[in-house]
Amino acid sequence: MGERHVHTVEVGGSKPPPPTTSRRRIGIKLSGQDTTATELRDFWRAADEGGFDHVWVFDHLAAIGSDGPDRPVFEAWALQAAMAIATERVRIGCLVTGNTYRHPALLAKLAVTVDHLSNGRLEFGIGAAWAEYEHQTLGFDGLDHRVGGLSESLRIIRSLWTEERTTFEGRYYQVRDAVANPKPVQKPYPPIWIGAAGAQTMKLAARHADVWNVTGSAPERFRELSSQLDEACGAIGRDPAEIRRSVQFRWAGDRAELVETAAAYAELGATELVLYVPSGFAVGAAHTAAEALPELRSL
Repeated sequence: MGERHVHTVEVGGSKPPPPTTSRRRIGIKLSGQDTTATELRDFWRAADEGGFDHVWVFDHLAAIGSDGPDRPVFEAWALQAAMAIATERVRIGCLVTGNTYRHPALLAKLAVTVDHLSNGRLEFGIGAAWAEYEHQTLGFDGLDHRVGGLSESLRIIRSLWTEERTTFEGRYYQVRDAVANPKPVQKPYPPIWIGAAGAQTMKLAARHADVWNVTGSAPERFRELSSQLDEACGAIGRDPAEIRRSVQFRWAGDRAELVETAAAYAELGATELVLYVPSGFAVGAAHTAAEALPELRSL
């Protein structure tokens, strides 16, 4: 690996600020589950106007959690296209796209479309997927070989984003002399966020990620996983400092609790903090967290 990717914007018009590695970045997430289109739009605008660095959805086709799968869920890439139009400055993304739900050629095209719609504000989040219920009931294959499939997808997507033609003969995916135009607005491509906590996915993060993301882990576990990422980078000769460290944690609206939790992760080297807020009062939570942004960035 060796070199750091530089993500620049080449289209005309008003350009959003590029991702920076000089300070801690703060994001906020409303999943797309148990919510409404109105709440989502208002939440995205609150994140944009409040000064957050990035705003997120998740990628599920049936509801997750202890209350069962029957609750409403919106599709992640349609939401990201809507986010691109509803906002002007904040960067947008999905934590994280489940690789098994879409062929990598389709996923690459979706991502490029959102990158153009947002004028180069896409953060590309991807993971191996895990939701057995969705795969069983909707007929998706791939969970048995999800890490291998993710590895092949990452190679195909990066090639489609950067090469004139792509041919790839893998175990799980094949593309032959494939054309993928236009290329991303961001060069060479949008920042890649990989959600990883297992040994094999951590190796993929070491090889492909601009940002590594872990969800819901206690600070002690975050420290352990971050060390494992360092080791995985060392095994392939990549500088671990090239990969930004992200943690996503649930937050219900208490400012003091937010600062305390964020400080614990910041002390351990987290460069990206993503606040996962519940539906119903997400807009209010965004306003409260926005007031704390200067303090969070200074941790």
